[in-house]
Amino acid sequence: MSGRLPPAESWPVCHVSGGVRQELPDPVVVEEPLEIRLSGANGSETFPLTVTMRTPGCDAELAAGLLYTEGIVEKRDDLAEVRQAAPPGRPFESRVEVRLREGLAPDPAQGRTFVASAACGVCGKSSIDAIFVTGFPALPPDAPRIARSVLEELPQRMEAAQDVFARTGGLHAAALFDPSGELLVLREDVGRHNAVDKVIGALLLEGRLPASESVLLVSGRAGFEIAQKALRAGIPVLAAVGAPSTLSLRLAGRAGMTLVGFLRPGRFNLYTGAPRIRD
Repeated sequence: MSGRLPPAESWPVCHVSGGVRQELPDPVVVEEPLEIRLSGANGSETFPLTVTMRTPGCDAELAAGLLYTEGIVEKRDDLAEVRQAAPPGRPFESRVEVRLREGLAPDPAQGRTFVASAACGVCGKSSIDAIFVTGFPALPPDAPRIARSVLEELPQRMEAAQDVFARTGGLHAAALFDPSGELLVLREDVGRHNAVDKVIGALLLEGRLPASESVLLVSGRAGFEIAQKALRAGIPVLAAVGAPSTLSLRLAGRAGMTLVGFLRPGRFNLYTGAPRIRD
């Protein structure tokens, strides 16, 4: 038996079309819990930070991205080790253990005692002021500049790269592009926030933050938590296939972030940071 869970499983389904029933295998996206544990430099004392529901794959990036967007770590060097492990009695890897650098002590109070759903993301932030306490890279004013035609092509470019979504139809995606529309990083997950954390975690582990010359596109809504994560990573342009929320717009406006919603070929709504989008 493999030690890794696949991102999708074949599931027997009764397919009905035109009144005709047919038994067919259907690829269904996998949703499984991942425990993230934190320890100090000597690794002698660990504690659970959180348990989140996710689609298996890029789990180390998910853990690193979550630690960064939560403000627990500030840079790649804060992570002495990010290791995936299988808890006793489980054949699959469903735990990531993160060891912090020497001099950076984990705080058990940072641990979450709830099981985070794939949909809710980082919950409990009560105000924009509380978010700004964490600190963010300064966004470059009016840069980068993105051509309207390039922006309108991004959803199609993202969808073309979504391998698991093409098979299951059950995953969200987060994709990072450069100003010319070249795809830099794409991650898929059953949870919108997990997909974003995986992208940011990949950048953190490669030492590529802040991502000040990039555009982040998400397949769902541009809610407050998505905007907060993008801002934490220094991403100046956030675009979504779905709608923004009032709180995400207030956050984007205050930070000087460009926020685009309802992005489709040939149309979109430009809510904040209009000078970065050029005709």
